[in-house]
Amino acid sequence: MDESSKKKTTAREALTTLDARRICLIKPSALGDVVQTLPLLPVLKERFPSAKISWVINRSLAELLRGHPALDDVIEFDRHGTWSSWWNTLVELRDRRFDLVFDLQGLLRTAAMTFATRAPMCIGLESAREGAHLACHFTLPDTGLQVPAHRRYWRVAEAIGMESLRSTTTVAVSRPDYVHVSRQLQGLRRPLLAVHPGARWVTKRWPVEKFAVLAAKAAREFGFSVLILGSSDEQRIADQLTQLLGRFVPHTPVRNLAGQTSLKQLAAILSRSDLLVTNDSGPMHLAAGLGTSVVGVFTCTSPVRSGPPGDQHALVATHVSCAAAYRKRCPYQGSQHMACMEELSVDRVWNALAVLMNRKIQDSKAA
Repeated sequence: MDESSKKKTTAREALTTLDARRICLIKPSALGDVVQTLPLLPVLKERFPSAKISWVINRSLAELLRGHPALDDVIEFDRHGTWSSWWNTLVELRDRRFDLVFDLQGLLRTAAMTFATRAPMCIGLESAREGAHLACHFTLPDTGLQVPAHRRYWRVAEAIGMESLRSTTTVAVSRPDYVHVSRQLQGLRRPLLAVHPGARWVTKRWPVEKFAVLAAKAAREFGFSVLILGSSDEQRIADQLTQLLGRFVPHTPVRNLAGQTSLKQLAAILSRSDLLVTNDSGPMHLAAGLGTSVVGVFTCTSPVRSGPPGDQHALVATHVSCAAAYRKRCPYQGSQHMACMEELSVDRVWNALAVLMNRKIQDSKAA
């Protein structure tokens, strides 16, 4: 056995016998990755029932974690804050005296956080960049970028001997939030089709016109009411989709909620939706984690690496030569520019949606 293998074996053995009392998860962003990390909280609590568990997260996402039954503390991090706020974060991490830290982001800034804790056991992933692995005592094996994200994070459960537990995603939605969502959905008939046409990367955004054709066809075929979702930054594209659906299916109930929901309200809406059609995005993972079936559209990313697990979802990817290149900007010009958007047709996504819905209908009849 080589030295590297010895180190990994020893580290796993140390984790399975460790009696940690103060645990820190460092996973500041993004929404989809945070959602896919949530199943680790009950696993850690099961393994370390007396431990106090903290999570370092971007301030914009902190609301999603609050109230989780297995999380004791949320440490907010302001990515765009001042040097003073950054220094205060590092000092706070040092003063907490954590004895077990997981850096599941693996970037320079999270490496600085990990180092600041001075914890005797710091664990990272092989997908770490910018030298972040240097702040960890070891990285978990089989956690490189080619490993699906949800499996990378679940390697933590395996490392502490808790892989037999069921993966569960919990978001503590308050009663007032549920009441607010009930009002937003009032008057809409079932089934409910949620549509999220936005994404942070322009190369992830399937054309809004195609979303409109797809949603209109789904409304005619299956009798859906349509919910349009998105952040305040995505209101323009949501408004455009609303206008198109008003022309294509004028008698279908359509409600545009872009920019009108908190993260927990979004969770409540997704949990009540029958289906979500979306680009590769945070709401995709939130819906899947809460048990809502997803039709995911993948242009520049891979459904294997970045999609949710489970056969209750339909993930459709482009077939262009640069598919799954993970480029935030298209490198091509002329006729090849954003060719993935043209290549991924409405018919292909519709076929996936129709198969998924017909299967759900048959399952409900059988039940």
